Amino acid sequence: MSERTSAAELSRGGPAGEQGALGLQLQAFRRRAGLSQEAAALRAGISTRALRDIERGRVQRPQTRTLQHLAEVLELTGSELADLLAVTRTGPPRGAARPRLLILGPLALQRGRAPVPVTSPMLRRLLGLLALKHPEPSTQREITDTLWPSGPPSSHQSLIHTYVSQVRRLLDPGGPRTAPAPTVVRTPTGYLLQAARSQTDLGHFDELLAQAERLHRAPDPGAAYESLTQALRWWRGPVLADADPVLRQHPAAVVVNERRVKAVLLYADTALLLRRPEEAVPALWSMVNTEPLHEGLHARLILTLGSCGEQAAALNVFSRLRDRLDKELGIAPSAEVRDAHLRVLRQQLPRAQHPARPAPTGRAAPAGPLPAQLPALAGSYVGRLRQMRDLDALVSPDPARRSHVMAVVGAPGVGKTALAKHWAHARREHFADGQLFVDLRGHSPLPALRPGDVLAQFLRALGATPGRLPADEDEAAALYRTLLADRQMLIVLDNARDAEQVRPLIPGARGCAVVITSRSRLAGLVASDGARQLALDVLDPDEARRLLGSIVGECRATAEEEAARRLVLLCGGLPLAIRIAGANLVARDTGIAGYCAELAGGDLLSRLRVEGDRRSTVLAAFDLSYLALPDGARRMFRLLGLMPGPDVSVNGAAALADTTSAAAAELLVTLTDAHLVRERAAGRFGLHDLVRSYARELAGAEEAHAARQRLFEWYLYHADAAARLLYPAEPAPGPCAGAAPSAALVFSDHGEASEWLDGERENLAGAVPQAAGAGFPALAWRLAESLHGFLSVGMYTGECLDVATAGLFAAVADGEPRAQAAAQLRRAECHWLLADRAQALELLGSALELARQAGWADGQALALRRINAAHQESGAVGLGLTC
Repeated sequence: MSERTSAAELSRGGPAGEQGALGLQLQAFRRRAGLSQEAAALRAGISTRALRDIERGRVQRPQTRTLQHLAEVLELTGSELADLLAVTRTGPPRGAARPRLLILGPLALQRGRAPVPVTSPMLRRLLGLLALKHPEPSTQREITDTLWPSGPPSSHQSLIHTYVSQVRRLLDPGGPRTAPAPTVVRTPTGYLLQAARSQTDLGHFDELLAQAERLHRAPDPGAAYESLTQALRWWRGPVLADADPVLRQHPAAVVVNERRVKAVLLYADTALLLRRPEEAVPALWSMVNTEPLHEGLHARLILTLGSCGEQAAALNVFSRLRDRLDKELGIAPSAEVRDAHLRVLRQQLPRAQHPARPAPTGRAAPAGPLPAQLPALAGSYVGRLRQMRDLDALVSPDPARRSHVMAVVGAPGVGKTALAKHWAHARREHFADGQLFVDLRGHSPLPALRPGDVLAQFLRALGATPGRLPADEDEAAALYRTLLADRQMLIVLDNARDAEQVRPLIPGARGCAVVITSRSRLAGLVASDGARQLALDVLDPDEARRLLGSIVGECRATAEEEAARRLVLLCGGLPLAIRIAGANLVARDTGIAGYCAELAGGDLLSRLRVEGDRRSTVLAAFDLSYLALPDGARRMFRLLGLMPGPDVSVNGAAALADTTSAAAAELLVTLTDAHLVRERAAGRFGLHDLVRSYARELAGAEEAHAARQRLFEWYLYHADAAARLLYPAEPAPGPCAGAAPSAALVFSDHGEASEWLDGERENLAGAVPQAAGAGFPALAWRLAESLHGFLSVGMYTGECLDVATAGLFAAVADGEPRAQAAAQLRRAECHWLLADRAQALELLGSALELARQAGWADGQALALRRINAAHQESGAVGLGLTC
């Protein structure tokens, strides 16, 4: 770093992912010394992870000894070390309850991580104006015009005093203060928000932008790029996005938005300079939507898209801008835009001019630019670190560990393509001869691509003369392998239908790597082509929460932390669902808690969609997989949505579908291959929550009723058979009805019966209330009775009480007093075990009366024995009652 930056000039950190003053300054010193993180950490005697955490702002107060060791390695002067130590002393303590005012997006006030509600429209206008003008005062006239755009009332002077007092109370942190709290002070001409720059997001942004402009003039633009990255993370939307037009169009707001445009332009220029254009594309897309006529933004977007290999998209941006300028302003694009357009057409782009490796002897170097076909990244990416490491086997320096083909497989919407693109961009430096990419449309509304069509596309990209492309697919595949011999290329085959579609596209060159994404398991490639399979599941709760924060803004997600976690739980951790939910939150500018209530209160799957985009729906993703199934597998999939527990066995699925176990097993394998069903344990199959909801909605009413009856009868038959074998002394209110279903198991001994009950416990417990609610009360109470011995002996007391209660309701609905008496006896036992003695005695009395009404002598005797035992255990004299 050529010009020294003091600690006071550096940022104090931003939203999640913020780097902070210490991290930025230490990183700049390390780069000045020409050391990587690994080298600097090794010489300082600390771990690379520790140094990375300090530079990224995760460690705000490292030990003084650590900084001294780093200072020696980085050859810092005494004053530079003093600056670093000063930052650690003066930085805000972690979790300090200091208000933070956010206006770069919807207005928000925070105290630590807790949001401070600002519900009054007048207070929101006043607070927004004061923050917007900070550190300058707002005049009395400005305040009056902002609060009352249509004209002030006669008492407006006293009302302003009242509103100012209320804003001061909102800003007061309460409790002990570790730093001066923001407040509002009177000035000769109006009022001023008195706050440190670090107490507003606008202040953070301005400091980081100013720092980036200084660092941009230094020899290393990387430090400037890091500052710009942090600066832009503070923006959650247009300034004061939820304010009235009079405030959003205030001259100060216009100036702030212009500074955002300036930062994005500088960010894009630096990204192009560093040959990282794909990282600037999301920010540029966001800004051109906000500023549809800004030619500088469009020029950068054209250049970055072209540099990412998205030539068609870049040219489309130019065409749309040209048409809009002509229609709305009657002018032609500026020289800057025309120049960007020509550079794309001529392939004169920062990333298009890769240095080609020397061609092997006897083979000419490829003509034209090297292929760089990877699509642009869609916004930020979080998580999947283990999967990224697995994919790194494709570039391992150890030949014994290196893979040639990796198949990323998983359910629709789980993020297979996003992972493949993210890894490919992150590791593109390993492939000196470029990258090929194709969407094979294996699961798409459009026809799937034939291997011959893809080969022709790839051969043209590799420099083959279009007029001399082989017509025969086998010849085209041979030429493809020949052109890739001795090259280092990455081939990404996205959205594959099956192994046959991708097999001709796999080159023989060991220097090439192939990444395939598919909803099918592609077991054939693993078996015969040496591919490794990487199965992708939903995100864990922490990764899912971070993904939501990256979309809606970390400040916003943190302000509603509980609601944010509830939302990703509703989405089942499915990345597609989370991205759609996040996009809706950004578009609607609504609260996360309110959106959760909206999703929970209606048809979840139909609500998880982006208006105006037919592809951005969870239903559309599921439909494509479902419609690709054969008829028998479709029917099995629909019926699996009806299972009462988390999974089902092969024999249970056979009962559900009224088929043989062998046929059911074959259908389940088909569904597992399509990643619509998961084998949760050996021989047991379940569905993801959202997939299960989708399957249940597909089943018709008559189909569902018949399937449930078959499954409940199957459960009852086997539960009753196991109970009679294991608990023969248990009294029953009536015999088991119905004949053995075709898929019935035969319990050869106690161990087999016990194993079956253990495996089906959650399903059986869930089947009782489901059967009662689905119109099968007799099946419900009989199943509840059959389960009592197993649940009580196994000490599943909570489940035992729930099952008995559901059985009671079913018996009442069925008009069976004997079954009602039995259910009350079971409930009484559970309450006694739960130490609720009074409730247990009350239920025993009710069971005795019901047994008398039903003429059930064994039930009366059992109730009396237990009443006497209860009184004796409680120290009372037995009642001596008789039937």
